[in-house]
Amino acid sequence: MDLFRDTITQPKNLLPKDGIVKYYGILIPLYNADHYFARLLSSIQWKNDEAIIFGKHIVTKRKVAWYADDPFEYTYSNTTKRALPWTNDLLALKVIIENKVGETFNSCLLNLYHNGSEGMAWHSDGEKDLKKNGTIASLSFGVERKFSFKHKSTKETLSIVLEHGSLLVMAGTTQTFWQHRLPTTKKIHEPRINLTFRNIECQIN
Repeated sequence: MDLFRDTITQPKNLLPKDGIVKYYGILIPLYNADHYFARLLSSIQWKNDEAIIFGKHIVTKRKVAWYADDPFEYTYSNTTKRALPWTNDLLALKVIIENKVGETFNSCLLNLYHNGSEGMAWHSDGEKDLKKNGTIASLSFGVERKFSFKHKSTKETLSIVLEHGSLLVMAGTTQTFWQHRLPTTKKIHEPRINLTFRNIECQIN
């Protein structure tokens, strides 16, 4: 890891068409990134993720947490989660992200991958509760992992390595035309935490 790498001040769109993906590089300096990584590991109310796929109830090794302005309900993979109130750490990170991206967010979905055997298959974040063509800001802490994109029609792919303390932003029609995934790997044995700041447009029940 390059300890002296700065944020990319004018990130370019990584996608050749049909969407916007920008990588800002390392947004959180190493010392602060280490601090937040340790704090998030210990303070977030992590739970194993659940999904219902082809009628079968699946419990993943990967853990998740859902925080927001209000107790929003968010449904994906046929399961529903109810948001917890922001922690001070998440609020501090949200302000940093919003200042960098120039947008506000009302919620955050967090993922904890214990090692390289845990990942995410190809998917798009197109749930009905999400703002249509809304921006998703993805902040990474912990071990570096490859993150990949695949166009739904042409099947062309591209990948990027997400660094400790780095920011990736997906916007525009990215979720409509592209899928993304976190591939598994046997080479990585350390954990990674991913925070995806987003906007929910559902009613509170």
